[in-house]
Amino acid sequence: MYKILIVDDETMIRSLIRKYAEFEGHSVVEAVDGMDAISKFKTDGADIIVMDIMMPELDGFSACREIRKLSDVPIIMLSARGEEYDKINGFEIGIDDYVVKPFSPKELMLRIDAIMKRAKPSSDSHSKNEVVTLAGGGIVVDFTARIVYRDGERIEMSPKEYDLFFYMIKNKNVALTRDRLLSDVWGYDFFGDDRTLDTHIKILRKSLGSYNDLIVTIRGVGYRFEDKYERK
Repeated sequence: MYKILIVDDETMIRSLIRKYAEFEGHSVVEAVDGMDAISKFKTDGADIIVMDIMMPELDGFSACREIRKLSDVPIIMLSARGEEYDKINGFEIGIDDYVVKPFSPKELMLRIDAIMKRAKPSSDSHSKNEVVTLAGGGIVVDFTARIVYRDGERIEMSPKEYDLFFYMIKNKNVALTRDRLLSDVWGYDFFGDDRTLDTHIKILRKSLGSYNDLIVTIRGVGYRFEDKYERK
């Protein structure tokens, strides 16, 4: 079971999530705003954080940035708005999922379970110091350290961006459907708006810079990772 830090200035929202979380055997720590969240995380820790965006004292985005300086703990962002800008901003600073209010508490619990399963190191993880070179040496990927270099400079990626990129590399030259990517990378059958995948692809291409054409869009299907720079 997990320790969940619930961050929301609305008492009813915190109580609702707590009710479902404790029913499933999880322990809960509550925070009323971003400043409180940072303080509670430092003192009590957490396995996963569920955090609202719009809060007094310190908003969710700012709190997430501060927490990311301390830890890669999974973070699910809650918001009453579903604008693409908010989602991109959240994913770029390192959140793992984005849920629009009003939401189903049962669905939220499923998302928490899926994220935590993905966060656990698998027994078939990459061998020690496995490094892959792509794009004629322009992109270097260290799977074990979860580090990516572009033209010799380290690229900073969010945890989910790493997961998506590594998955696509391991399935190079394979046509990956949207459903398969959502199921295998996010760990569940995605609920509702699958633009989350498109948003992450957009962010990943931005991180790859001039090598963004490594990710090919297959219209009506999904995406394919293709190293066009690879020598035949």
